[in-house]
Amino acid sequence: MSNSPHFITIYPMDELRLIAPCHFGLESVLKREILSLGFEIDNVQDGRVTFKGKEDAVPRANIFLRTAERILISVGEFDALSFEELYQETRALPWEDIIPKNAKFWVKKASSVKSKLFSPSDIQSIVKKAMVDRLSEKYGITVFPEDGDEYPLRVFINKNKVTLGLDSTGVSLHKRGYRKKQGAAPIAENLAAALILLTPWKGDRILIDPFCGSGTFLTEAAMIAANMAPGRNREFTAETWDHLIDKKLWYRAADEAESLINMDIDCDIQGYDIDGDVIRVARENAANAGVSELIHFQERPVSGLSHSGKYGFIITNPPYGERLNEKEELKRIYSELGEAFKRLDSWSLYVITSFDDAEKYIGKKAGKNRKIYNGMIQTRFYSFEGPKPPRRTLDRIRRQQA
Repeated sequence: MSNSPHFITIYPMDELRLIAPCHFGLESVLKREILSLGFEIDNVQDGRVTFKGKEDAVPRANIFLRTAERILISVGEFDALSFEELYQETRALPWEDIIPKNAKFWVKKASSVKSKLFSPSDIQSIVKKAMVDRLSEKYGITVFPEDGDEYPLRVFINKNKVTLGLDSTGVSLHKRGYRKKQGAAPIAENLAAALILLTPWKGDRILIDPFCGSGTFLTEAAMIAANMAPGRNREFTAETWDHLIDKKLWYRAADEAESLINMDIDCDIQGYDIDGDVIRVARENAANAGVSELIHFQERPVSGLSHSGKYGFIITNPPYGERLNEKEELKRIYSELGEAFKRLDSWSLYVITSFDDAEKYIGKKAGKNRKIYNGMIQTRFYSFEGPKPPRRTLDRIRRQQA
């Protein structure tokens, strides 16, 4: 196919090019996760990491990655400066190797950055038309029933380079399934996991969230401590793609996830909130995730934050105060957090917030701050790092954990 763009053939799946979108600014964390699964990194861009793997990479990435939003199978890449080029290059791809005759297929989302083609709705309709025309020619039909399994496609165009990715995940990976209820301003599960993984915290160290809300930080931390794969109890769109991914690979990945769980650990993970109803929700969510025995929840204000241990961590998502009448209350909250932090000798504090005066009222300049988008809200992740514990202290802690 000399006039076709460069693409990775989906079938047979000897080696795949997979795309994992993530929160902007957290690509390094996702890259580290992907490498730990044994896959080869192909490219890192703003908001996504591309990597290579064999057929089993699709179930393993979906089940094990904590910080990705979804896993896309790259179908093709090409340059397009016009809608005609977009149509022709998309039509040149071997869609018949991927999409069965009765499949339900559509362009779920299109995005464009710094490109000639910038209308998402036009991009979606033209890509779908090109797929239909190709499949119509190959299958010899003009009407598609689309009553079979789902094959959603996502299109990215960046500086006129088009990437077509088949969405193997479906519902976003941040939907672990444990958070049946949530507070007023929850943090996404994959964002919470990524922020924890940005810190030096390990499961044998103390962790407190004094504004725990629905308990997302703590539940994700407990899952990390217990080596519990975040996607082990949910479903994925690609599970039905038997002609592309052998069903046994999904079972094998799920069995691997179960075999790695270690609940025989001694964690000191605590969550506080002033709202008793919210604490009950947090407990319920932790129970749904299977980690309630690893977390202690308590109705307590931030002013009551205390602990006798050394070298602990506070990782938290305090109120942001998006409304003007809340600013005075925020000053008090952040001041109380700062006072509590001062009392905790040798501890580290990590705060995600959009409150511009967070450092001022905490009473300390952060060693680092990183720009992060929490949904549509631009926030900062402030790192107030305490001293590292002496090696003998860590060794003693780990002997006690063993």
